[in-house]
Amino acid sequence: MAAKHGVSNPLPPWKSSLDALCDVLDRSACDAQIPNFSARRDEEDELSATTYAALPYPENQLVALAHSLMTHGVIDEQELRERIVLVRERLER
Repeated sequence: MAAKHGVSNPLPPWKSSLDALCDVLDRSACDAQIPNFSARRDEEDELSATTYAALPYPENQLVALAHSLMTHGVIDEQELRERIVLVRERLER
């Protein structure tokens, strides 16, 4: 996708935030049913190879993580939608 749009850095600026979020989830000690590193990676690999195979990397990683967190009840679809709206508003300022 980077080459298609003439971008020299193939990783989007939000990739470091995604990596940090994954690191935090790996170390989480809260009561939520957050999948551990191995389970999350297994789900990510499966979803990236099937459901989200048409998406480029790292977008497929991001969508697979959201899918996994919703499946495990960490966040629901409505809350995710609300957070996306807030992020979009910040980016468009």
